[in-house]
Amino acid sequence: MIERVIAARNLTNASNKVVQNKGSAGIDGMTVDKLKAFIDAHRSEVVSQLISKSYTPQAIKGVAIPKSKGKTRLLGVPTVVDRWLQQAVSQQLAIHFELDFEEESYGFRPKKNLQQAVLKSQGYINDGYQDIVDIDIKSFFDEVQHYKLLQLIYNKVKCQTTLWLIRKWLRAPILKNGRLHKRRKGLPQGSPLSPLLSNILLDQLDKYLKSRGLKFIRYADDFSIYTQSTAEARKIGNEVYLFLKEKLDLPINREKSGIRRPSTFKVLGHKFTPVYRKGVKGKYQIVVSEEAWKALKQKLKYTTKKTLPLSLTERFQRLKLIYQGWLNNFRLGNIHTKLKKVDEWIRNRIRYCIWHDWKKLERKRKNLIRLGVDQGQAYAWSRTRMGGWAVAQSPILRTTITVERLKRRGYRSMLEYYHEVKF
Repeated sequence: MIERVIAARNLTNASNKVVQNKGSAGIDGMTVDKLKAFIDAHRSEVVSQLISKSYTPQAIKGVAIPKSKGKTRLLGVPTVVDRWLQQAVSQQLAIHFELDFEEESYGFRPKKNLQQAVLKSQGYINDGYQDIVDIDIKSFFDEVQHYKLLQLIYNKVKCQTTLWLIRKWLRAPILKNGRLHKRRKGLPQGSPLSPLLSNILLDQLDKYLKSRGLKFIRYADDFSIYTQSTAEARKIGNEVYLFLKEKLDLPINREKSGIRRPSTFKVLGHKFTPVYRKGVKGKYQIVVSEEAWKALKQKLKYTTKKTLPLSLTERFQRLKLIYQGWLNNFRLGNIHTKLKKVDEWIRNRIRYCIWHDWKKLERKRKNLIRLGVDQGQAYAWSRTRMGGWAVAQSPILRTTITVERLKRRGYRSMLEYYHEVKF
């Protein structure tokens, strides 16, 4: 397989994909815009090192990503060169495994997405499978046993060089708080190869559930099983727990696992509420969970922080990325009304940023006059003792820094983006 990995077309496609995905630099500081120049200068040298098994991956940069409830997730960022080679291996490895994956697996796969998984979950629930086995694998990406994963790859891909290279990446140390830490298990989140490797391992779980004739969905390490009685759910839950422990050597988070009913069940940031309509009984509709709304507001709040040194254009560009990313995941729910309220809140925060940027009293006065406020009012408001947030919500800014004026500067509401991505 290594011959196909190092083929010119495969390496070119891989480099294009890495550049397209952007991402931050690894421990060597090289950014994706420098990858092409590196490949032009060192391609033959790197290929020779791969063939002779003398290539040594660099350490992974550990980056702590904030999670809910003050927790963090450790993201592993390989160097750009290692990302390029991992992408090249991933492209060829997928050819061997993708067609054999089960249809109930929705994460990190072509023509599969989060919305399909949530809709499938809703379909099971509305078909009467309302006792749900919800199992959380404890720190999955940190617990993957390398030997089990490599054995699964070897069963399909007999190329010793490719296996050697994958093992090298799996064992590469990670840099945390200025110190290198050895890795004997786990997959680095942030690596181009990790999504495929996680699917290769958890496909064993999919095949076990499929052989039992069970109804389930899986998105990466999130999976749930749908049954028609509490007794059946309890029995299946215990069997799956033993399978994960004995066959895949993966621990279960008992606190987050259990048997759920639709009204207490959450899947991929969504939850379900009963449909209250005449003649409709036992059916559920999809809504966005409170945690997902809270996470969105936290991101928006940071981006519209008045002390963040960004121009108005830069803020709008960052808001656009947040909007699109969130809406791509949560467009299924009935969120129109809530988005209107979020948009109003964001516009007030933008006005607050503008008011703060004007800083000096005289500058505030002159800018208000330019916006059409008469001189007396402009003078009074420029010297008001009201706080900036109160001014942002007052008529003086709402009627001058209007939606139309903001749009001329590049502003677009979240609701506009919602209508664009809505199916």
